[in-house]
Amino acid sequence: MGKQKTKKFASMKRMISLKDQRIKEKDRAKVQKTKKKDPSEIKEKEVTKYPSCLFFQYNTQLGPPYHILVDTNFINFSIKAKLDIVQSMMDCLYAKCIPCITDCVMAEIEKLGMKYRVALRIAKDPRFERLPCTHKGTYADDCLVQRVTQHKCYILATVDRDLKRRIRKIPGVPIMYISNHRFNIERMPDDYGAPRF
Repeated sequence: MGKQKTKKFASMKRMISLKDQRIKEKDRAKVQKTKKKDPSEIKEKEVTKYPSCLFFQYNTQLGPPYHILVDTNFINFSIKAKLDIVQSMMDCLYAKCIPCITDCVMAEIEKLGMKYRVALRIAKDPRFERLPCTHKGTYADDCLVQRVTQHKCYILATVDRDLKRRIRKIPGVPIMYISNHRFNIERMPDDYGAPRF
């Protein structure tokens, strides 16, 4: 029996280098000259444009009745702190508040199962305004950020640190959060909101 020929794997075809002497001058690879960066040169950076309603850092479109977008964990933490959401919002802002809940947040609460059935019952309260979502996917944080960026008339209620960090980059969007068993608001003019102790 003869020796079997085995196929060599990962073998490459041999190619001539473009810098080889046998290649004609016109076909040879051109040596690219690297340009040194000038440190005094002005760096161009695209700055996002924001609406004129955010003049002096505060949003002039906000006013009573306040529309407050509620996040999933905000409902859970308000249950743990034994706070009635609508009443506590009114105590914080001294005005009529309409809590709004998107389809994405509702789907997120439903996915959490039986453990969060009290949160689901609160979310289905008739005082809550339901906002339909037209986009695909049910990731609630992206939905809330997109809605707050498009419409500047909302206050966002959340306890999530990552979401707060994302919202702080968007000017003119107040954030409602829970601290010391009461609702607080940040990035609002001092005329509004509960007194700070």
